[in-house]
Amino acid sequence: MTSFDYSAFAELYPSRNFRHKRVLRYRRFATAAEALRYAMEQMPRELLAGSTLEVDEERFEAAEIDALYRARDYPLARPMGIT
Repeated sequence: MTSFDYSAFAELYPSRNFRHKRVLRYRRFATAAEALRYAMEQMPRELLAGSTLEVDEERFEAAEIDALYRARDYPLARPMGIT
């Protein structure tokens, strides 16, 4: 993966999972790092599949979202046990 700007503005489009009671809507984030944190730490895991993160007109799907969050250069602190 090429260099990624974690400080760039980001938009998160959660998937629509009709079996899940909680409906999540499109959200904007001041930084991509905050959007990744939300997607990986707060959003229900079953909604990650089918979700899209848009940063600098580039789109990232679930596997890429996970890889960006787990990358060595991710700037925010992660909970214990996540690398």
